[in-house]
Amino acid sequence: MSAHLPKRPIFNASAYLAAILSAAVTLTGTVAVARAPAPPPVQAEAAVPAARSATVTIREDGLVADYFAVPTTAAARASAGAVIVLGGSEGGLGGSRALARRLADEGFAAIAVSYFGEPGQSPKLDQVPIEPVGRALDWLQARPEISGPIAVMGISKGAELALLTASRDPEIRAVVLGVPSSVVWAGIDPTGGPVGSSWTSGGQPLPYVPYDMSKGFTGILNLYNDSLDVAPAEARIPVETINGPVMMISGQVDGLWPSARMAKEVEQRLKDHQFAYPVINIIYPDAGHAAFGAILPADSPALGQATYFGGTVPGLLAARADGWPRVLDFLRTALNP
Repeated sequence: MSAHLPKRPIFNASAYLAAILSAAVTLTGTVAVARAPAPPPVQAEAAVPAARSATVTIREDGLVADYFAVPTTAAARASAGAVIVLGGSEGGLGGSRALARRLADEGFAAIAVSYFGEPGQSPKLDQVPIEPVGRALDWLQARPEISGPIAVMGISKGAELALLTASRDPEIRAVVLGVPSSVVWAGIDPTGGPVGSSWTSGGQPLPYVPYDMSKGFTGILNLYNDSLDVAPAEARIPVETINGPVMMISGQVDGLWPSARMAKEVEQRLKDHQFAYPVINIIYPDAGHAAFGAILPADSPALGQATYFGGTVPGLLAARADGWPRVLDFLRTALNP
């Protein structure tokens, strides 16, 4: 498949995806989860005690981001490196900002990066430039307080972008993925219009997996699984070129897309290429698309929405309670060589 790809007229698939994702809400440190029309969502920042403003707000051409330096309260455990944080298909900075703030409170300087959905950016997740991640990397490397490696952390569509950019930039030295993808997918248009690749590089669309509607629409998970079955080889992300350790967390009963299946594909490809760095692939059996993120209290009002795309409340709570400390340990090891 040529890198110069036409947009495919997949009106039905795009419309279905847009309808499902249009009511997305953002949980603290996780991805957008969609729900049918519901009461006003609980925003991520509301769940964060004593939420503080970003240390630096960046609104430049090509980089829309919020940077959180390590606060004095966490200085004793401050990491030498930093983390680039990418949210999911909700777009904007809502989810990534909340997660970056959490990481900073744990001792990791973090920059939340918007790749679509903020003012001045594309309103749809279609043909989105991957370059903001590289610009965020350059911005971090110029900060005097950061002397160690840079990691990238992404959730759902952000995990797709994180894996893609890490495979292309050796300056990214560690990767953390929540409910990841193993391929580049077609985009999503809120209007239900035709879409091409989710991503571009240098202005050119990247090879991608079109949505396979040959069986009709029998559910969003089936749509992704059926499409993955016939994915072109060139749409698979060359993860073997990543220059550092990889950690993945997914839910076995993810009802949005097959994150556990795709995490296994990433792990197998790394094994097949005798990948030189550690690979951690954790799949929680009773968790769904919200498996990744900071620990949630058992009385969180967001739990009902969090299980809309698979899993049980006990399964989600257990996944977060086990997974989040592992993520922090992974980053402390990777960013303090």
